[in-house]
Amino acid sequence: MSSELDLDEFGRSYWGSRALLSHGGDYGDLFTLQAADELLSRRGLRTPFLRLAKDGAVVGDNQFTGPGGAGAEIGDQVRDDKVAALFASGHTVVLQALHRTWPALVDFATQLSTDAGHPVQINAYITPAESQGFAAHYDVHDVFVLQVAGEKHWTVHEPVHVDPLRNQPWTDHSQAVEAAARDRAPVIDDVLRPGDALYVPRGFLHSAKALGGVSAHLTVGLHTMTRYLLVQELAALAADEPSLRAALPLGFDPGDPAQLATVLDEVASLLTKKIEQTTPDELAPRLRRRTWSGNRPAPLPPLAHAAAIASLAIGTPVRLRPGLRFHLVEGDPVRLQLPDRTIFLPKATYPAVERLCSGADVKVGDLPSLDAPDQLVLVRRLLTEAVLTIP
Repeated sequence: MSSELDLDEFGRSYWGSRALLSHGGDYGDLFTLQAADELLSRRGLRTPFLRLAKDGAVVGDNQFTGPGGAGAEIGDQVRDDKVAALFASGHTVVLQALHRTWPALVDFATQLSTDAGHPVQINAYITPAESQGFAAHYDVHDVFVLQVAGEKHWTVHEPVHVDPLRNQPWTDHSQAVEAAARDRAPVIDDVLRPGDALYVPRGFLHSAKALGGVSAHLTVGLHTMTRYLLVQELAALAADEPSLRAALPLGFDPGDPAQLATVLDEVASLLTKKIEQTTPDELAPRLRRRTWSGNRPAPLPPLAHAAAIASLAIGTPVRLRPGLRFHLVEGDPVRLQLPDRTIFLPKATYPAVERLCSGADVKVGDLPSLDAPDQLVLVRRLLTEAVLTIP
């Protein structure tokens, strides 16, 4: 966003509801054309980290992948020569999941996901001059387009299907999408140049065409969590209700409205009662398991981390692993709930664990309520569990 628009104003006026074009950024520290060349030629990428497309048609993987050669007995490694030929013939290169493969974007996505509270993915689209990779369509997640090289003309239209869910792709409404892109006035019709950013909420139609030279942009996707997510998990809790697990009558035809009417009111009443009785404490663990794994925390160097555990001593600084989602519950035992497991710790450790989870750098020996030997035991345990790292 531009410097004139703060985060609160963006949240109130644009998030999920309005497209926004802003100028004056600089994304050269995140990604460049040289970075794309390195990924395509020197990093041993495999599918599905790469797609190629032209005029809306995606190229089959076998047209740009091949064997990895001696010592790398795989059949789907990206072939730089084939990618070069396809790009020269007008195909768009799509580097997928850069939040897992390019260091600067790994760190950027980790921080953005922490700040936004929604899982983040990042792709790069590199388009030859005067080419279009994809026709008008909508995404089922919000996107921020960051222009990093060249110029690209973007057209954005209001939705034909507002706030689509992940199982409601644009192809379900392809005729309406085509008609709207053809007949409606766009809400944004402009050229993005390096440093420009475009926010496109999910459901908004968009298409882009490179202009006089090679164009590259990052698409930062936020996998928006919705109220429907709570509906899904509330309904899933119905499996705990014996009366809702009961079998329907023998010979029951669920496609017959008359037969359905004999049980629908009762089932709806039982489901409503179950939902009304559900507490946030019951629902939260299910939502943690479902959503917290959407992004990994900051990378952990295994060899250096093992060495840090071995050399841990009084005075060693530690910090919470950036991007790690957790929920700390005081009690006996203390529960540190993580995306994939819960760590149980003695009641006396709570003040120390709370300090360690604050995100600030803390030295072993400075933790509250524990003597030095117990601090070493606690910190070593949390380092081993990959909760803490050495700054």
